[in-house]
Amino acid sequence: MISRRAVVCLCMVLCASSCKRRERPAGLLTEEENPRLASIVHVSDPRTASQLLAGFHAIEQNAWRWTQGRFAVMLRTPRKAAERGATLWLKFVVPEAVIQKLNTVSLSAYVGGAALPPESYTQSGEFTYSRELPARVLAAENVRADFSLDKSVPPSGLDQRELGVIVTAVGLEAR
Repeated sequence: MISRRAVVCLCMVLCASSCKRRERPAGLLTEEENPRLASIVHVSDPRTASQLLAGFHAIEQNAWRWTQGRFAVMLRTPRKAAERGATLWLKFVVPEAVIQKLNTVSLSAYVGGAALPPESYTQSGEFTYSRELPARVLAAENVRADFSLDKSVPPSGLDQRELGVIVTAVGLEAR
């Protein structure tokens, strides 16, 4: 005969195992939740895709995105950056096809009212565009970084997209 104690224990085990908290699928937020933006955005990361504001094409090979001639990203201002300033950087590739068609391409940026100096590229390869930002433009919790190329490859028969450079990551780091 099964004892009363064994029956009670069995019921408790069954009840406890059926009362699991349902996990909300990653990436789904309610209206009340205000996710904190990232200060470094890897363009392949779906969690930061909403920070790519304009001028980015669809992700390719789960790693990078082509840009248009103008593109923008929203970045969280790092701690202490409003006091010390920060460094804005963009990791990207200038493809051989772009250099063959355009010979040279210049990249510049605009952040919080500050125009950052351009840099010109005459060869294909991997590059990092890096510029110091003064503390005065980093007072807000988040800052928009607008990038601009002086030239881009226009849509053609093979590819109907305007093509600039290939970006892998962009970030803002406190000094």
